[in-house]
Amino acid sequence: MSVADPSESGSRQAPPAGIHPVVKATGFVSLFTDMGSEIIYPLLPAFLTQNLHFSKAVFGLIQGVEEGTPAIVRYFSGVLSDRVNNRKWLILAGYTLSSIAKPFIGLAQLVAAAFAPLYVLVLRVLDKIGKGIRGAPRDGLVADFSEHARGRAFGFQRAMDHAGAVCGGLLAFLMLRYLHFSLMKAILLSAIPGVLTIVTILFFIHEKPGRAVAPSKPAESSAGAGTSAASAPLSRNFYLYLVSAALFSLANSSDSFLLLRANELGMAVAMQPLAWVALHLSKMTFTYIGGGLSDRFGRKPLLLGGWVIYAIVYLGFAWANSLPSIWSLFIVYGLFYGATEGTAKAFVADLVPSAARGRAFGILGMAEGLLAIVTGLAIGELWQHTGDGRIPLAVEAALALVAAVWLAVAVKPAPFRKTA
Repeated sequence: MSVADPSESGSRQAPPAGIHPVVKATGFVSLFTDMGSEIIYPLLPAFLTQNLHFSKAVFGLIQGVEEGTPAIVRYFSGVLSDRVNNRKWLILAGYTLSSIAKPFIGLAQLVAAAFAPLYVLVLRVLDKIGKGIRGAPRDGLVADFSEHARGRAFGFQRAMDHAGAVCGGLLAFLMLRYLHFSLMKAILLSAIPGVLTIVTILFFIHEKPGRAVAPSKPAESSAGAGTSAASAPLSRNFYLYLVSAALFSLANSSDSFLLLRANELGMAVAMQPLAWVALHLSKMTFTYIGGGLSDRFGRKPLLLGGWVIYAIVYLGFAWANSLPSIWSLFIVYGLFYGATEGTAKAFVADLVPSAARGRAFGILGMAEGLLAIVTGLAIGELWQHTGDGRIPLAVEAALALVAAVWLAVAVKPAPFRKTA
């Protein structure tokens, strides 16, 4: 009995249902990393604005720069990941740098007040540079090990990331509410999950045998010879998608601003990690489901729906007037991540050849990161100027709708074949 070639047009056999062990390992790496990160993340707005007395403008500057600085790193890491034979060491370097930098934020209270903002900024940038180094090679690795179900694979990887955030948020809540730890001590203890991250990479991550590697220099084309996938320019459709992603980046400020908004409405600092847990439980649930749905029904519809949900949620945060509504919005916000996180990565992987995926993820990360600087600065300044978060959050909702319109009108998805 003959077996149909998956590359042929028409129907194909159902792909294997399981997720590759290396993809599972990347999920556990993300789980441990986010466990450490999310012990810190929900505490940062209060730690910086109350304990260290940073203004909203300085807070916005830190949030923007920490996201934007590693943008160039992401691009070069993506290009390099296409050319090296083993991406494991790039992934290890990135996660190790982040694991080392994050806990030292807890010592900011021991630094002279005049230097505290610079101290925190440097550590946050180092953390995000680590993220920039590891992101594109990790995503390329996941794409290579999940040819027939990329949406599900990326959805799993992101779901594990959110599971780590749930664990980190619960640990932060327990440390503050019941163990009565100081913010500084809770942040310092984030070093422990970082060790688990490094051990997992060392023992369970490896490169895919026989992976196509881009040449260190573009191949020269000759008469009758085709241009290699790595040296060929990325498609026009990828760049059209890049425009929509850039527009959405202008709307997509740090989620720390949502915690600031919750604080404005009276949510206690000790409860904010629990709100973060609720958000990430929602993310974890919907991200894996969303990735699988994109394999069955296409990437673009889910992205569009997710961006519209984002706009609705941000309008809700802007005009909420009670804590129960804030709790509900954090849960609904998980729908946005479920529809877009794994789906967006799979969408990009579909648009470009295997040997150029690191470069594509790097370009996308660079654009989004650089625009994050603009977004963080603008939202922080607008928040400081207006005195509350309603107008900044409403502006972001409007920009998200503009990005959705561009995606709907201008971007054509890659040829789609439904999985079984």
